[in-house]
Amino acid sequence: MAALSLLCPTKAFISFAHNGRFQFLDVRATDPYVALTLCHDTEVSLSQARGPSKRHELQVVREGVATAYIKLGRLLNTHGRRDEAQACYKKAEKLGATQHRGEIRGDCQCQCHESQHRHDSQEDLQKHVQEHVPEAQHETDHSPQCQPTRDSNSNTNSQQVQAHSGSVETTHNDETSNDPVLEEQGQDHGIIKAPQAIFARNTRPPAVELKLPKADERLSTTPQLAACLNLLKHAQLLDDMLEPAARKWLQAIKNDIDEQERLKVLATDVIRAFQREEIKDDKAVAEVVCLAPVLEKSDFQYLLRELCKGIDQSVLLDIHKLDGIAQLIYCAEPGYLDADDLVKILELLSTRLRATHTQSSNHMYQLTMAVSRVLDAMADSNVKGLNREKLHEPLSLYLSEIKDNSDPYLVYQAAYAYQALLYVPDDETLWQSTLRRTGKVVQGVAGLVSAVKGLDLNGFLDGLKDIQQGVSGALGVFKMTKSTIDAVTSITDGGKGFVECMKEGLGVKRKLTWYPALRGAESLLRSGQLANFKRVVCEAPCRMDPVFQWGVCQLLGEVAADSMWDAKTRQGAIMFLREIYSNRAEWESQSRVQEWILVILMKLSASVDSDMRESEADSQEHTYIQACRQKDHTLYPLRITSSLMASPSLLDRAQNRPDVEGQLRQLRKQRLTEQGNVVYITPQAKAGLQASDESRFQLLEKVKEFLNSEQKVFLLLGDPGAGKSTFSRALNRNLWNAYKKDGEIPLHINLPAIDKPEHDMIAKQLRKLELSEPQIRELKVHRKFILICDGYDESQQTHNLYTSNRLNEPGEWSAKMIISCRTEYLGTDYRDRFQPGDRNHQSKSAQFQEAVMTPFSETQIDGYIDEYVSIHQPLWEAKDYKQALDLIPSLKELVKNPFLMSLSLEVMPRMMDPGEHLSATHVTKVGLYDHFIEHWLERGKKRLGEKKLSPQSRAAFESLIDEGFTRNGIDFLKRIAVAIYKEQDGQPIVEYSRYKDERSWKAEFFSRDDEMQLLREACPLTRNGNQYRFIHRSLLEYGLALAVFDPHDWRQIAVSQPSLERRGSVSSVSSFEIHDPHENEILTVERGPDLSSPLAWRSFVNEHSLVQFLEERVQQEPVFKQQLLDFIEYSKKDKKWRMAAANAITILVRSGVVFRGAELQGIQIPGADLRHSIFESANLQGADLRKANLSNAWLCGSDLSGAQMKDVQFGELPFLKYDKKVRTCMYSPDGSSFAVHLDDNTVNVYTTSNWERTWILSGHNDGVTSISYSRNGDRIVSGSEDRTIRVWDVAAGDCLYILIGHTSKVLSVAYSPHGNMIASRCDDGIVRLWDLDAGNCRHIISKCGYIEVEAFSTKEDHIAFGGRDYGIRIWDVASGECRSILIGHTGTIESIAYSAQGNHLISVSSYMVVRVWEVATGECRRILPGYGSPVLSPKGNQVALCRRWVEEGVELWDVETGVRVRTVADYEIIFSIAYSPQGDQIVTGGNDRAVRLWDVETGEWRQTMTGHMTSVQNVLFSPKGDHIASVSGDNTVRLWNVGSGTSRKLSNHHSNNMLCIAYSPKRNQIASSALEQTIQLWDAVTGVHSRTLTGHGGYVYIISYCPQEDRLVSCSADKTVRLWDADSGACLFILSGHTDTVFHVAFSPLGNQVASSSSFDYTVRLWNAKTGECQHILTGNSGVEAVKYSPQGNQVASYSQDGTARLWDVETGACEQTLISHSGGIKWIEYSPNGNQIASADDATVQLWDVKTGMCSHIFIGHQGYVARVVYSPRGDHVASFSCNDKTIRLWDTNSGKCRHTLIGHKQEISTITYTPSGHRIASWSYRGEGRLWDVETGNCRWTLNYDDLSSLNHGIATYNFIWMSPDADSFITGGLDGSVRVWDVVGEGDQCRVRMRWRSPNGQLSVEDACVQDVKGLSHLDKRLLKQRGATDGPNYRLREASKKVMGMASVVSKLKSSSLGTTELDSSSTSAAVSSRSTQENKANRRRIQRHLKARRYIL
Repeated sequence: MAALSLLCPTKAFISFAHNGRFQFLDVRATDPYVALTLCHDTEVSLSQARGPSKRHELQVVREGVATAYIKLGRLLNTHGRRDEAQACYKKAEKLGATQHRGEIRGDCQCQCHESQHRHDSQEDLQKHVQEHVPEAQHETDHSPQCQPTRDSNSNTNSQQVQAHSGSVETTHNDETSNDPVLEEQGQDHGIIKAPQAIFARNTRPPAVELKLPKADERLSTTPQLAACLNLLKHAQLLDDMLEPAARKWLQAIKNDIDEQERLKVLATDVIRAFQREEIKDDKAVAEVVCLAPVLEKSDFQYLLRELCKGIDQSVLLDIHKLDGIAQLIYCAEPGYLDADDLVKILELLSTRLRATHTQSSNHMYQLTMAVSRVLDAMADSNVKGLNREKLHEPLSLYLSEIKDNSDPYLVYQAAYAYQALLYVPDDETLWQSTLRRTGKVVQGVAGLVSAVKGLDLNGFLDGLKDIQQGVSGALGVFKMTKSTIDAVTSITDGGKGFVECMKEGLGVKRKLTWYPALRGAESLLRSGQLANFKRVVCEAPCRMDPVFQWGVCQLLGEVAADSMWDAKTRQGAIMFLREIYSNRAEWESQSRVQEWILVILMKLSASVDSDMRESEADSQEHTYIQACRQKDHTLYPLRITSSLMASPSLLDRAQNRPDVEGQLRQLRKQRLTEQGNVVYITPQAKAGLQASDESRFQLLEKVKEFLNSEQKVFLLLGDPGAGKSTFSRALNRNLWNAYKKDGEIPLHINLPAIDKPEHDMIAKQLRKLELSEPQIRELKVHRKFILICDGYDESQQTHNLYTSNRLNEPGEWSAKMIISCRTEYLGTDYRDRFQPGDRNHQSKSAQFQEAVMTPFSETQIDGYIDEYVSIHQPLWEAKDYKQALDLIPSLKELVKNPFLMSLSLEVMPRMMDPGEHLSATHVTKVGLYDHFIEHWLERGKKRLGEKKLSPQSRAAFESLIDEGFTRNGIDFLKRIAVAIYKEQDGQPIVEYSRYKDERSWKAEFFSRDDEMQLLREACPLTRNGNQYRFIHRSLLEYGLALAVFDPHDWRQIAVSQPSLERRGSVSSVSSFEIHDPHENEILTVERGPDLSSPLAWRSFVNEHSLVQFLEERVQQEPVFKQQLLDFIEYSKKDKKWRMAAANAITILVRSGVVFRGAELQGIQIPGADLRHSIFESANLQGADLRKANLSNAWLCGSDLSGAQMKDVQFGELPFLKYDKKVRTCMYSPDGSSFAVHLDDNTVNVYTTSNWERTWILSGHNDGVTSISYSRNGDRIVSGSEDRTIRVWDVAAGDCLYILIGHTSKVLSVAYSPHGNMIASRCDDGIVRLWDLDAGNCRHIISKCGYIEVEAFSTKEDHIAFGGRDYGIRIWDVASGECRSILIGHTGTIESIAYSAQGNHLISVSSYMVVRVWEVATGECRRILPGYGSPVLSPKGNQVALCRRWVEEGVELWDVETGVRVRTVADYEIIFSIAYSPQGDQIVTGGNDRAVRLWDVETGEWRQTMTGHMTSVQNVLFSPKGDHIASVSGDNTVRLWNVGSGTSRKLSNHHSNNMLCIAYSPKRNQIASSALEQTIQLWDAVTGVHSRTLTGHGGYVYIISYCPQEDRLVSCSADKTVRLWDADSGACLFILSGHTDTVFHVAFSPLGNQVASSSSFDYTVRLWNAKTGECQHILTGNSGVEAVKYSPQGNQVASYSQDGTARLWDVETGACEQTLISHSGGIKWIEYSPNGNQIASADDATVQLWDVKTGMCSHIFIGHQGYVARVVYSPRGDHVASFSCNDKTIRLWDTNSGKCRHTLIGHKQEISTITYTPSGHRIASWSYRGEGRLWDVETGNCRWTLNYDDLSSLNHGIATYNFIWMSPDADSFITGGLDGSVRVWDVVGEGDQCRVRMRWRSPNGQLSVEDACVQDVKGLSHLDKRLLKQRGATDGPNYRLREASKKVMGMASVVSKLKSSSLGTTELDSSSTSAAVSSRSTQENKANRRRIQRHLKARRYIL
């Protein structure tokens, strides 16, 4: 065996004997009690070792143990425990540690004086006790200074005896009635008469008077703190018991909230100090347990966990920690403990006890005694819901095993613990609970009450209504205790030995009476009711039980040894012991009890031997005495109270708190003086990104609401420069201004300035504020913070700072967080980065709120200007700024951004003179920054020039001026921006230390070089210590954008005064100065792209703000556009350019460049963002498109052959197309499979990993009506019209079961939640429940009337039915019986659904009333307004409701409160709704064929997915929420990726039905509107999107150009009319006044007036187009359909559904004529070209009216249905009309009234007709995309576009969506129901025409028709299927090639090609070849290729 050794002071390896073998055990020296125990056990084992062979080994071990004792003594001595250290030294010397004897003596001598003093004190005390009380104090007891709230034994009180006794009676009766084996009965020899002098009367329990502290006074002891908190907590209960001083203190402290909080915080600090304590000894445990009754729940549970953790982690069980747990359990407040806590503690004890089972009897005795106290406390705790068997299991086996031990002391403790275990838990009555609790409270403040009061029994029964004076109540309790105990048969030894009696207590699993008797006796004794205690001991039926006597003797010994009791009481305890010992005949006490009494007396006094001699002792007695002397009685200590606390105590350490308020006061002063000259306007915000700006609110008020709520995180979003940082600083000042002592601390954190803020962010910021570590710890433990975290995006964060910093977790920082971030930085699922918890803990989403800062309103702009002028006193006055903003619409739009506002106000005085006419000036963001930087640098130059500089600095300054100071400053700005992005990845804050960074890149910019210092000072940089940053992040991005392209670097400007330093070309729209063409000569520098450009070494695809600067540069600087094209061109040959090319093409796409027909073969652009790009007919052969985002890209006719397309994103998956109608579809619960139920007898099953169809489940003989997945997704059940139900195996595709029994077709089937049952409903309203395990029908439910719907509960214990009897029945699944009927609906139940938790049921009746029911009670909790089928959120707390066929959107209602939360999808007709699995999103599908994703929290739109040809009938999420499936009437199921759709706030296309198009011939501009809130402007020649007009809050129905074509008018569902500037897109006027939707608007022919009409407010309004004023309100019509101006503009006509048309004078507003004739409502009217006639249409007739007379001149009859529209020919001699019903067009002669032609041929319903400008042809179009051209003279059809041939076009058009472009060109424009705008050219060929599509706009869909994807590389199988479905081909498009060959020789086409290629901004074949062909010498070949590409781009559609 290896020798034992101590390796270091903290570890001891101690060997011990076990079963004759020596082992090693690792002991931590930080726990000296454990080490001491091990040493002792080892010593005992050594004494038991036998055998000569082990002598050598024993000697080695003996020496090792001695060494361990020595080192343990040193450790104890270090901790100030010198007595215990001396004992260790003596034991080491005893074991033969001779080599250390000198050291031992030295250590002992150093303690000599103190030890002698203690010894003298003990001798004096012993002498005093021997004189007055024949006993002495226990050797480890010390005189107390005060009494703690609860001692180690005080876990019961006098009142608990009733609880135990009462429960014993009940339990015993129950058991005896069932168990024939009863407890053995002892003989009752009568009541024992104890001497009257013993415990003659009750007395006051031991207590020490406590001094109550004054406010803010330092507390001296922990019991003092406990007493204060106890008084505060139970003031009402103790009111009439208190001493006057205590009552006075309580009255004073009640009004001092701060002092109360201080005391509570101090208690928490003591607990935290205990947690940090290294040695948690008995004194430390006693101190924290003293506070346990007054702790808050969180602190209480924290302390309990800490004690349990200490036991769990210790090598051996720590007795003092067990005692602590016992006392915590005993004093726990109601609700502080639950059953699980006790079970876990018992399991822990069981585990630890087994680990120490082999230790010495002494150690086992102490452990078992501690466990007994824990079990006693559990028996008293009365925690509900405990399982007795589960509680008994962990400990009962261990305790039973001890019964074979020969040690009676140990067996007694085991028997006691075992009986205590049987009583855990026990029932208790209300009065018992009240009495127990009152006893605890009184005991906690015993020193402050006037008397120990009992409570009257009746008072307890009435719930503490009456507190009686005196002890009569306690006496009554005692009587009840006695009677209860008497009623229970006691156990006596019956001739058995004492040990056998105790073993019986361990052997039977039933309650024995001696345990409750002992518990009752102990309660009375501890509470001072000594007389009552004596009566119970003397009169109890079990008084002769030796086990009972043993326990009574132990209780008496503990009282006698406790110096807290008065001398008389202690003497009485000794006398009682002597009485039991002396009168053994009367007590029938056995020898073991006699021996135990002697042991106790020997412990108490050294004079016991002499005392015993004086008694009449026989020889046997002397034998007992001698035997007791030979035993080591210290092995079995008595439990006594120890009142001393560790020195220094935990309280002392807790009160040594550092001062933080002084530091906070300084910080407050600093923050309140930081504002300076900052202009601040209180910002406004809205709820979400897509929320209307009209719904804005005051941001500060919303933040205050957040701070007063339970929410934890407030996310503040906004665009760059929106004012997030300014608001954060202002909020910080506001909160500091309102700060009060000990309140929440506002802490502004600039996140980029913190290193790794995801960890310990608050502490790092406090260190920066120079707080000390103790102060930081103090703040962490005791204070709450309001964190204002600014710049989440700038710090490049992706972590959730709330969760990563563990805010508000136990022991961590307590804080609320307000965090700001740029909107553009975040993706779709950004909330996961901010909200507490994660996606699996969505209940915490209620702790999250967000807001988006809105642009400045006009009021805010005016206020900002006024404050700016007031603070800065600029050259201009406020009125000058406001006038300039009014003159420059584009600038007015820019200054809605606060930061751009500040820039504009600085530079505007140098840009223009006040009053200058600048209405045509277009100001851009990049132009504004250009001027601002120049102005800033010039101002810095002036400031430096006036500053006193050193000679060296002055020389450097002059040198910079000579070279151009501003130019040098701009170069410095560019270089530092590049360095920050290259070296710090865009982290905006640079920390510079001269010694550390003098050789780094930072030295170039931040060294002490004179020139660098001057440039730093002049540039817009700010410094804070050693940190530098730009004054705004956007300036950093601007600097990098300038480094990418600086116009100055690309031009040479010859000027007479170089110091002018103007940047930008004259042609640049960013320049505001008027240049003389002779003043400057501009020469373009021929330079190629630079590989050192930032575009070449960093991807900026996701840097939206920076890309915006570059977008505007592209639009302003053609040379930059060419540079980006060159990057793309260079990437064809060298891959080192591919990053630059990817950045370049991303910038070009976002700036609106169209790559139609571009030559892009071989380009390398991996990772490019090409969303919404247009590559129609582009050559992308061999292009590197890996990881490019092609969502919603327009790739029609493009050549992608050989391209690399690995990981390309298309935003959707292949759709599923069928020949039959799709009834429904569903995902399996795990998402691995997908089932589609068709309108036939099959079910298609797909694997979602590859979306391959795995099975077609067929077998039904008739149509399948319903399907359902099982819980684990391995089975599908289907119901059919063939009356059968089939269960299918998903993996094999086999039919497992056929369930037969229904007598009519099965309408629905559903799996139960557990998957073992199926519910089916048939056409006769009968429901059957099928048991799949048994394979039969369990129940047939047919007594509920006709059942319409059914639903399983989530627990599957019941199923709900609703039907035609208006009731909802809930049936028990097990019994098949109806449990309850929910009554309240007055119509047929059409839908029911359970909440996720199963506690609520939602139902909808045929009257569209929604009811929310409480399942348990059957009560109707809520009644919600009538809507369609409700959809419950996954958490069941919210329900989404929609009404089909009504444009009212989706309403979200809170189930608990019945309050409507918000409305989404306004103005949409919704057919289907689904919640995401996380409940944070909903998806909707409706009649507009689009699938839309909405945010539940804000109601904002997130994503639109388009592609369906008809309305969307059903939508659903995948189980993971990453995909959406949608079902449409077009027989398809489409699959969409969530989060990959439209991400732009404004997209350059329509994704909904086109409502109207307008054309401006002068501008060649097309305006379009759709079922959206925007207007799009297009170049009519090239198809390039030029602008988006925003502002309307509803659908835009009609748009119209004024005759001058410089303005545009629109009307909307938002009840307004808007006038727009056609050049700038600025909104000139908002015409408000209509009270409902405005459906029609028109400009007068003179352009001076606008007419608008509303069908619902029955009015026509005439507006002044120049002022926006309403001139007239015309009333009289009943539902105005539209208005039309006469050609002369002097009259306006309105018509309505009442069959009348009215003609109004525009000057006076008078009604001149009323035309009445039609029997129905008029559908259309039209003025003749000369204005003399009006044609009206409706009721199958067309009527012509004379304008002057109002008489009807002709009625045209011939149509077979109502006439939808009538139009005049350009000359007015013909009228054309069409009918939707008969699908014909008729041409009428206006003079003769005859029908000249009837045009027949349309197969679809006609939507519009129009004459060509020349009048020779008529074009007609249908809603389904069928178009025709007719010859007016002959009536022949000259061209047809058949819907059947080109169904993929889906280009049906509506009434206002067809316009001929001009009289001299046969071209027309259409706006389709697919959202696209198309321009068509008509070419005549003899009697026929060819119509080709010139261009079409994207409509937001991925479009790849005719795209060639031959030999594409890396494309996934799913993506290949998707492209093929969308019309892509694997080979060349031969049809287009043939069409190109047919027109190659046409001179007209070639000439048109040449003319159209000039001046176009479209990057088509001509513009692309211009950039490329200059590098080629083969001009002829290039021209041929250009012609071929042009023809391919403009392919013919026949």
